[in-house]
Amino acid sequence: MLSSPSRVGSVSCVVDVGCSHSSLLFPLTIKQHSISLKRFCQRVSHLQTTKAITPTTTTPILNDSESDASIRQSRSSADWKAARAYKDSGFVYEGRVEGFNGGGLLVRFFSLVGFLPFPQLSPSHSCEEPHKTIHEVAKGLTGSLISVKVVSAVRQITGFYVIQADEENKKLIFSEKEAVWTKYSQRVNVEDIFTGRVGSVEDYGAFIHLRFPDGLYHLTGLVHVSEVSWDLVQDIRDILIEGDEVRVKVIKIDWEKSRITLSIKQLEEDPLLETLDKVIPQDTSVNPDSLNVSYSNSIEPLPGLGAIFEELLREHGY
Repeated sequence: MLSSPSRVGSVSCVVDVGCSHSSLLFPLTIKQHSISLKRFCQRVSHLQTTKAITPTTTTPILNDSESDASIRQSRSSADWKAARAYKDSGFVYEGRVEGFNGGGLLVRFFSLVGFLPFPQLSPSHSCEEPHKTIHEVAKGLTGSLISVKVVSAVRQITGFYVIQADEENKKLIFSEKEAVWTKYSQRVNVEDIFTGRVGSVEDYGAFIHLRFPDGLYHLTGLVHVSEVSWDLVQDIRDILIEGDEVRVKVIKIDWEKSRITLSIKQLEEDPLLETLDKVIPQDTSVNPDSLNVSYSNSIEPLPGLGAIFEELLREHGY
């Protein structure tokens, strides 16, 4: 079977080659009168004697919108895979801040947009401009590049450390704090003394932002309420107020949990030991080897000590 259009200069032929439910479409472009349709049909007639063509399933031809959607889906899947790789490796990623909402920054990660919660921001931003609200800080960061780690790749992200990457639930979460920890934690050692700025104050203690030689506050440590003063502290807010400048001593570093424990009181002498030194002065002129039993037996008990013992015994029925 042969059909040809009436347009001069081209021929479109449908040739039946004897295969059930199949035909071959031969689009041709020929010069006028340069080929005989009869000769063409003779040339393709041998197809009837060759092996039959088995119909197969072919990839459907997609329109432009379907093709674009397929490309976007492939790109998205590849970028989610990259996000999970960043999370597993702990590599730092630099992403552009595209905006913010009530809870954090929106950060670009290739074709994806992830989320950086405000608590995961480096303290340097708020310490640099303490008079600004967190949303004013976020507005100032919009359009800038920020180093982050992926902490969650459950399909959501930013330019920090990926802390979660969940493609199915579309959660991609970043942390700038984790990225900064990777860079600056190796510069901190136990017994180091820092000048810091008081951040949030809780019942159990205060978070102190540590100032580094470059003048920026890169890391944050915790001063437990028991490490604020040698005296009993009823309410830590009576001693520390957000924004205060304090000196602190590093007493512990938890590398696995990225935590620094600080102390304020250990920068001062323990008043109890100071009192004991005054009450029991050390006589360096006495040679301990010269002390004998007769000397130790000559020490008189403190006045009233015997009466105290007797009273305690009577209270217990002795």
